[in-house]
Amino acid sequence: MRASAAEAAAALSEPALAQRVARVAAISDFAIDTLARQPALLLALAADDGAEPWPVPELLPEQRADWGSLLRRYRAAGSTRLIWRDALGLDDVDATLIGSTQLAEICLQRALAALEAEFAQRYGVIRDRDGAPQRLVVFGLGKLGGSELNFSSDVDLVYAYEHDGSTEHDGRDPARALDAENYFAKLGQQLARLLDEVTAEGFCHRVDLRLRPYGNAGRLAWSFAAMEQYFQREGRDWERYAWQKARPFAGDLEAGERLLEALRPFVYRRYLDFGALDGLRSMKAAISAEVARKELADDIKRGPGGIREIEFLVQALQLIRGGREAELRGRRLLPALHELVAQRQIGEAAGAALADDYRFLRRLENRLQMLRDAQTHALPDAEADRVRIAEGLGYADWDALRVALDLRRARVTAEFDALLAPRRRVVAPNALTAYWRALPEAGEAAVLADAGFDDAAAADAMLRDLARSPGVRGLSDGARTRLDRVLPALLQGAALSSQPMLALKRLLALLHNVLRRSAYLALLDEQPAALARLLEAVTRSALLAERLAAHPLLLDELLDARVVGPLPGRAELLAACAEVDEGDDTEATLQALNEVRQALSFRIALALRDGRQSAEESARQLAWLADGVVLRVLALAEREVAAAHGQVPGSRFVVLGYGSLGGEELGFGSDLDLVFLYDAPRADAAGGALEGVHSDGARPLEAARWFARLAQKVVALLGAVTAGGRLFDVDVRLRPDGAKGLLVSSLTSFADYQRERAWTWEHQALVRARGVAGDTGLREDFERVRAQTLARARDPAKVREDVRAMRLRMRAELDRSDAAAFDLKQGEGGLVDLEFLLQALVLREASAHAELLLPRDTPGLIGVARSIGVLDEAVAVSLQSAHAVLLARGLDCTLDRRARRVAPDEAVEAARASIRAAAKAQGLSFD
Repeated sequence: MRASAAEAAAALSEPALAQRVARVAAISDFAIDTLARQPALLLALAADDGAEPWPVPELLPEQRADWGSLLRRYRAAGSTRLIWRDALGLDDVDATLIGSTQLAEICLQRALAALEAEFAQRYGVIRDRDGAPQRLVVFGLGKLGGSELNFSSDVDLVYAYEHDGSTEHDGRDPARALDAENYFAKLGQQLARLLDEVTAEGFCHRVDLRLRPYGNAGRLAWSFAAMEQYFQREGRDWERYAWQKARPFAGDLEAGERLLEALRPFVYRRYLDFGALDGLRSMKAAISAEVARKELADDIKRGPGGIREIEFLVQALQLIRGGREAELRGRRLLPALHELVAQRQIGEAAGAALADDYRFLRRLENRLQMLRDAQTHALPDAEADRVRIAEGLGYADWDALRVALDLRRARVTAEFDALLAPRRRVVAPNALTAYWRALPEAGEAAVLADAGFDDAAAADAMLRDLARSPGVRGLSDGARTRLDRVLPALLQGAALSSQPMLALKRLLALLHNVLRRSAYLALLDEQPAALARLLEAVTRSALLAERLAAHPLLLDELLDARVVGPLPGRAELLAACAEVDEGDDTEATLQALNEVRQALSFRIALALRDGRQSAEESARQLAWLADGVVLRVLALAEREVAAAHGQVPGSRFVVLGYGSLGGEELGFGSDLDLVFLYDAPRADAAGGALEGVHSDGARPLEAARWFARLAQKVVALLGAVTAGGRLFDVDVRLRPDGAKGLLVSSLTSFADYQRERAWTWEHQALVRARGVAGDTGLREDFERVRAQTLARARDPAKVREDVRAMRLRMRAELDRSDAAAFDLKQGEGGLVDLEFLLQALVLREASAHAELLLPRDTPGLIGVARSIGVLDEAVAVSLQSAHAVLLARGLDCTLDRRARRVAPDEAVEAARASIRAAAKAQGLSFD
């Protein structure tokens, strides 16, 4: 190096620089050779230790012969800069991997840009039939796509273009015109040759094009349409792993992102995809065979406990869950691993260990390659090389490094094998297994009787029908094998339940739908925990069984770690709904929103059924979830109405929740009581009169009609039937003047109505009303109207008379109690009696106690009534207990798809007695 240039010799006379160069020389012959070839690089590194990247060369048309040399010298200089900073401890391994990736990207982008200009000059530009220019899209797969390129890696590229076309459309001679496929194939070949060809100055980057469809046998450049068709019809499991990291980085980047979005359903399935593990097992088996055949045990990439096992482990979990969790679709390994830990798919300790092991292995891999710029992953045999690697990584000797390496590889292998190991499945008795496999031609119903089915003949008939069904007969061999393992276990679980025949009917209804999605069979086969939770949910709740059968996507919830953890709060539930966005496709957005609603309400139901939270907490969460749905639907409705009619300038709109929604006491499957308000300015007309303002769209509407249209749209969207069902049924009869009134009221008319014409029962309903969605300012204005209405001084006797009369009228019409069963809601001493009692207290006392205006929920109202002395301590405690008992019994009935009527028992009778006594103490008798 001293002999390469006088300036370099002078610089090396400085002891500090000589010491730095010696540290670089200890880990890389390649770096020293590059510094000798490029003395200016040494001077630049001496000045700033490579803080600034090496200047990127210009590939000018007049220097065509020098392009290869310029790129190779630039890559060598950039690589040496990375070695320098690594050797001196200035960059960690993450920075080195990103630096290697950026270096490759720059080389590829510069090379492609230069070649595109050359091709445009020589052949013209590819244009489609409409004359729009088409460009090549270069996708980086593997570590290039993940921005994790190792020091001397090859680059995995796939070439594609968005639309077919020809240079003929660019004005070229039709006889000599090139079509898009040939044009872009030539361009891709030139690009690979410019980078990959070995010259006296080495190579720039090794290019691997084998990951394209059909590999070396396939076309070099593919149209997007052909690519989509290939993956839809012939895409294989390993290609899902490959395209998981795909990233367009050169050429038409926007078009590349469009293709990736189109391919997303191939890579990430909408359901939990445990079938991905089968593909991973096959890939692992093939790699293990290669390792054994080629004696690659010391290969830190492909060998046991190597880099690839960590990559496969993380990618497999991403593929399994990424269709449902967008956060898991990242290309980079470490952020994906972090997200898997955050979602509790990997334990914190295991995640931290894997991240540490990954960085260790990647740093060792880089050092192996930095030594001589060789694409190697094998530990060296030469003693001198071993010493250089070990000491360069801070170990006393090679043996110390091997001890550390072997410990880490063993840990990685344990985690990887745990993922792929066959699960400890629920094993059904041999008799049930043999019985099922003998169907439909053979099999004895007595086996079912012995297992515990009280009507074995009926059970046998149902199972024979299942075995004969097209869904079962049409299963692939692999899916049938899974079913043969899963179904006997389900039979065993049903037989052990309290009602075997009922459980069997529910399970078979679910199976008929699940058969259409083999991934769900894979989930139940691979995950015994999911199978056990399915049996528990289906045998204990008709509602959960019904929803699982109607929406098999909910099976994913059985395996979500969050199911058994703390449930989301109000902010998280609102955010989950707000994040649903399928662009301009309203129907798709409604379906996705319904899937979110179904999943979250299912999670709430499981928590209630398992006793992990109270009925009051569950009802409150269901109301918050409904708030989130209404918020999101209002945004959709506003978009659609505005698209047709524009906006009403300066106007405001709000959705009010009444009843159970307003009182945050919603049940499973409850409808929503909604009222709509608006406020809009009025414009001066000729002669000084006022008239309503209009919307500003192409088809303007007067403000009242615009907001009526908006309210209608909200109701329609909430009730629209999609593939995932409907969101909510809506009841709008609590609006001013009920069914005879306008669907939407102005704030002024609403206030006038409440002040002048509303009945006492309408003021009772106002006690639970609250703003759910819409303009914050208008919600505050509604609160003022509500407060003024409820805080009005009233005659206590008149309040008692009106409240009692309305309650007795409702009971006569709605109470379904009889001698055998008590109506939990409408029965005497039931939940509505308690609501009426509290509403009467608010109407009677709010003029003196404004605190009563704040809570809408029953527990909150009881608490405030106690704090102001309207209810004494003992009565308040008894009412809180009564409410909890009756609400819990009601939700239990809903979970089991029964009417909310129960046989009276001690707890129910005590609750009724408490409500009766409290009402009578306040002068209210509802009997």
